[in-house]
Amino acid sequence: QVQLVESGGGLVQAGGSLRLSCAASGIIFNMRSMGWYRQAPGKQRELVARITTDGSTNYANSVKGRFTISRDNENTVLLQMNSLKPDDTAVYYCVLDRAGFDYWGQGTQVTVSS
Repeated sequence: QVQLVESGGGLVQAGGSLRLSCAASGIIFNMRSMGWYRQAPGKQRELVARITTDGSTNYANSVKGRFTISRDNENTVLLQMNSLKPDDTAVYYCVLDRAGFDYWGQGTQVTVSS
């Protein structure tokens, strides 16, 4: 089993910053990547950013230049979110890819007010 614990969500004004953290525990050998998805009300869940175990990253076009994903240690991934916009309001989910299977966190709410 894999457990993912997210933290760092909250309410922020447009233009502000937040940092999300996700700590993984349990059976995490063969981990390929960790990352973040988000889901806004009435919309599909979408990729925000992913980072592989060798440090390669990919981002959604909508967050490039504003968000940065990084690894704090082998089992923890961070998402630094700057220049936040109201359109970034969503529930953010941490995801871990282990041997091709995705494990999901419970989600953390990010709300950006205008």
